[in-house]
Amino acid sequence: MVKSFYICVAIISCLFASSFAYASEPKKIGSFSDWSAYSFLENGKKVCYMVSTPKTDEGNYTRRGDIYTLVTHRPSENTRNVFSYIGGYPYKQDSEVTVKIDGKTFKLFTYEETAWAPDGLTDNALSSALRSGSKMVVKGTSKRGTLTTDTYSLKGSSSAHEAISKACKG
Repeated sequence: MVKSFYICVAIISCLFASSFAYASEPKKIGSFSDWSAYSFLENGKKVCYMVSTPKTDEGNYTRRGDIYTLVTHRPSENTRNVFSYIGGYPYKQDSEVTVKIDGKTFKLFTYEETAWAPDGLTDNALSSALRSGSKMVVKGTSKRGTLTTDTYSLKGSSSAHEAISKACKG
């Protein structure tokens, strides 16, 4: 229970657009196999996200922080399906993260410990692939040059997406 609280706090801190944003504690909408859905208020406006951790994480490293994939809806900002990836280490400067879902490959740009899709079209394509796929493999390189490979199950991702879409209508 304590660990999940800290996980939620870490995720919220990554979701903040501003360090001065006020956010309520996340409320769990539900668990859907390997994915979970949450909502919270940020500056009085509802935000919903789905999150998962990898089934396997591989690489020649001695230490690595928490690893997450998130898809976020912010209806008040008219954004949906924003894909972000928290790698658990600072990425190599100017590197890319590769996401492969059932044969479809996507490139993400990196900044510190997070990777994002370059635009809304890619966010939507990633979200669609997540919902219809069965496995996701994410590859990145740390600032120390360590290559990592994280493998996710997409079981429950469609239901989690449906839950955040319903919770964050309009």
